[in-house]
Amino acid sequence: MDLRISSPTTPLAGASLVRRPAAPQNDEKDVGFAGALKGALTSVSAAQNHSTRLQQEVQMENPAVSLEETMVAIQKAQIGFQATLHVRNRMVQAYTDIMNMQV
Repeated sequence: MDLRISSPTTPLAGASLVRRPAAPQNDEKDVGFAGALKGALTSVSAAQNHSTRLQQEVQMENPAVSLEETMVAIQKAQIGFQATLHVRNRMVQAYTDIMNMQV
């Protein structure tokens, strides 16, 4: 059974962390883990901003914005934030473990 939902919107950048681009872009200054992390944080922030805008539009009773679209945007932003929080916690734990190693 296929449970995938086709969506006209683009997926969060967290999914793009798994894939590597075929060829590096010349205008991209950040490379490696730092660049991927920065891109993911930017994407999560954009998703949160988008969901906030949709919430405001629903509250102002804009007929062009559906409640379903708003709820999906809110869930995407929440999942992205939770994933970011888990990555941060893992990085802090790894840093703590490394600092506690005896040399």
